Amino acid sequence: MQMRTLGRTGPAVSALGLGAMGMSGAYGTADRTESIATVHAALDSGLTLIDTGDFYAMGHNESLLAEALRGRDRDSYALSVKFGMLRGPGSEFGGHDCRPEAVKNFLAYSLTRLGTDHIDIYRPARLDPAVPIEETIGAIKEMIDAGYVRHIGLSEVDAATIRRAHAVHPIADLQIEYSLISRAVEADVLPTLRELGIGLTAYGVLARGLISGHWTAGHTAGPGDSRGFSPRFSSGNVEHNLVLVEALRRVAEAKGRTVAQLAIAWVAAQGADIVPLVGARTRERLAEALPAMEVNLTADDLAEIEKAVPLGAARGDRYPSAFMSYLGVGN
Repeated sequence: MQMRTLGRTGPAVSALGLGAMGMSGAYGTADRTESIATVHAALDSGLTLIDTGDFYAMGHNESLLAEALRGRDRDSYALSVKFGMLRGPGSEFGGHDCRPEAVKNFLAYSLTRLGTDHIDIYRPARLDPAVPIEETIGAIKEMIDAGYVRHIGLSEVDAATIRRAHAVHPIADLQIEYSLISRAVEADVLPTLRELGIGLTAYGVLARGLISGHWTAGHTAGPGDSRGFSPRFSSGNVEHNLVLVEALRRVAEAKGRTVAQLAIAWVAAQGADIVPLVGARTRERLAEALPAMEVNLTADDLAEIEKAVPLGAARGDRYPSAFMSYLGVGN
């Protein structure tokens, strides 16, 4: 497995990371045994970066990872953890809390659930509009000084917020959605990251399965599947978006690759400072994703991909309208 360093100050991690959210029901029922086997397969393949959030099924995801990682050398993997998003007992979202005292509280619970003495990259899931980012980053810095955190990350914030946070303490990476159909990061955020020497971990590289090559017209999200609320999967939008996928499929097949492999490889090809995260819930999907890091895309390949999926071609926001206002950049 290739390795990439997250920015100038961040850790060296595998060039492909594993996003664990889907293992806790975000896309419908997940099989616990298969999820744990998938984490094991990822580690055995050389993946070292695992991303989670303390609000993924109200701590379920962290507890699942603790079980999957038990007995593994702690230095053989890096944990990226998001915090600050509030949930209710009915799983509803209740805003954000990134006050310094909340940072330390959330961290204490995560360390316990994960069964570890430190988090490699700790990051607020979203900007808390009621708390200056300087206060949140300052609190995480205190946890670095105390030995509980190794690096600070950000998630879904704009360029101005990145600058303010980085002025308090070096930021290792920004986690943000980035795919062939979500490219808003390219305008201001990515140049800012590169100016400051900050890495990017890209989630949603397959747009929650929409551009994986496995989602088909007429397929509907089942119970508990958040894609049932996603504008890009809604009637009218999804049919248009799947036309783009079929155009991408033709390019992929010409290279002897699957749609998913080409979509992941495209993100990885946008710079050595970018680490794609794949949300594989099964060993089968992980096995499909891994060869993407072996795909060498030429300038002609990239031009063909751009022709198949032009910038801004997708229809629908990447989140329901209630969540769009919490994003530092749009689609």
